[in-house]
Amino acid sequence: MSFNRRSKNITEGVARAPNRSMYYGMGYTDGDFGKPMIGVANGHSTITPCNSGLQKLADAAVEGLKAAGANPQVFGTPTISDGMAMGTEGMKYSLVSREVIADCVETCVGGQWLDGVLVIGGCDKNMPGGMMGMLRANVPAVYVYGGTILPGRYKGQDLNIVSVFEAVGQFSAGRMSEEDFCQIEKRAIPGSGSCGGMYTANTMSSAFEALGMSLPFASTMANVEDPIVAHTQEAARVLVEAVKADLKPRDIVTKKAIENAVAVIMATGGSTNAVLHFLAIAHAAEVEWTIDDFERVRQRTPVLCDLKPSGKYLAIDLHRAGGIPAVMKVLLDAGLLHGDCITITGKTVAENLAALPALRSDQDVIRPVTNPMYADGHLAILKGNLSPEGCVAKITGLKSPVMTGPARVFDDEQSALAAIMAGKIVAGDVMVLRYLGPKGGPGMPEMLAPTGALIGQGLGESVGLITDGRFSGGTWGMVVGHVAPEAYAGGLIGLVHEGDTITIDAHRRLLQLNVDDAEIARRRALWQQPAPRYTRGVLAKFARNATSASRGAVLDAD
Repeated sequence: MSFNRRSKNITEGVARAPNRSMYYGMGYTDGDFGKPMIGVANGHSTITPCNSGLQKLADAAVEGLKAAGANPQVFGTPTISDGMAMGTEGMKYSLVSREVIADCVETCVGGQWLDGVLVIGGCDKNMPGGMMGMLRANVPAVYVYGGTILPGRYKGQDLNIVSVFEAVGQFSAGRMSEEDFCQIEKRAIPGSGSCGGMYTANTMSSAFEALGMSLPFASTMANVEDPIVAHTQEAARVLVEAVKADLKPRDIVTKKAIENAVAVIMATGGSTNAVLHFLAIAHAAEVEWTIDDFERVRQRTPVLCDLKPSGKYLAIDLHRAGGIPAVMKVLLDAGLLHGDCITITGKTVAENLAALPALRSDQDVIRPVTNPMYADGHLAILKGNLSPEGCVAKITGLKSPVMTGPARVFDDEQSALAAIMAGKIVAGDVMVLRYLGPKGGPGMPEMLAPTGALIGQGLGESVGLITDGRFSGGTWGMVVGHVAPEAYAGGLIGLVHEGDTITIDAHRRLLQLNVDDAEIARRRALWQQPAPRYTRGVLAKFARNATSASRGAVLDAD
């Protein structure tokens, strides 16, 4: 039986000859044309440590596919290093790269008429971009995460990329010596792998495992440790079985599966970016899912894991404590997961977890539901006059997620960071960073440099920061992002004046500008949309086509 879509859809004889001839040029023989053609979307690059260790996984995937009787077809996908681009104009390309990666996967699978695809990625946008491309193409597919980084070490403390951003604030506030600052900078990234906390890359990889699109235990392995190679070969074998069974991504990524993924995001204390990306993933899967669904899942899901940025441990510690399957087992036993969802293994979630032992007592990374870190999830969806479409507040690690204070208004990230570094921001202030949304940025850049500086200066809980841009998965503090509508689209955040009072109240799920309606109407009548920052190229195309953050900032919506 032939599983090759291309062979089955090419007319016999003369019309087929040029098609086959190209393959003969790559060393194929007649017997190869009855085998499934499987794409390997290889995110390897030397741009970032997150992706510099992926080639060995692409090689392992090729070997595994051949051993399983398939023909691998390798193609590349690009990446942007969020950590390297942070705080620069380059950060505007980060979210754009999600769409470029999705387009690459869809284009190569569709253009080459592939029977399946194995996507390998590392840095933040590799995950949602790859998943969106897989769902658009909708041929059997599996996601292989490139793995987390091991921690750096200095003076007996684990380090990661966020340690460096926070050290900037500590050094500028006179709370750290120059020697310590330089040593942290040099030691924080000891090798290849994605940023080590429950930041965006590890959040999305964990969610993909819960979604059923990656193998069990896949999402928290270290890139530099040997098991990840054998695991990739196993993923290749499982994918060939999925091709034979015609098990497609949209069979797996249902509304219940997305609920499972979001429950795991909440239980692990994952990144705010997961809200934006799962809105986009649901759109690609044609699953009905809104920003309010995150709040629904949050209210029933406890935070079980003590993970950075607001907790103690890194992703590799989670892996050694039992990984995402251990977290899922706790949630499933508590009735907080849909155990009947099918996964890429061909088994259901419950079947995958059936043989898993009880939560180990010799670890404190994962807690039982009877003793959670927090009783409900950490990613609260706030609304109010400042964000009627909704915005995302990360409320873990805060003594009180409620404050009212005077607005300190900035129309770009750089001036906001300069004010923090100069000591012009004080406890009780509410910083407003605007014109940084999908259209206004454009590209919705992340604000890790300002938030890291606030943490470093000891202001993380006493200064609020709201933005129509995004936050890094490494951000924590009194922060609210994805404010929608954004300033560039006429949102109220664009009408805030210096000194206005703003209320952030996660208990009431409220983001409110405390200015009367008549004054707001007067300001709105005077407001004019700024000229676009880019008029040509990929940033201009993104700005013209991106939806609101409340709809995932996707480019192909009606």
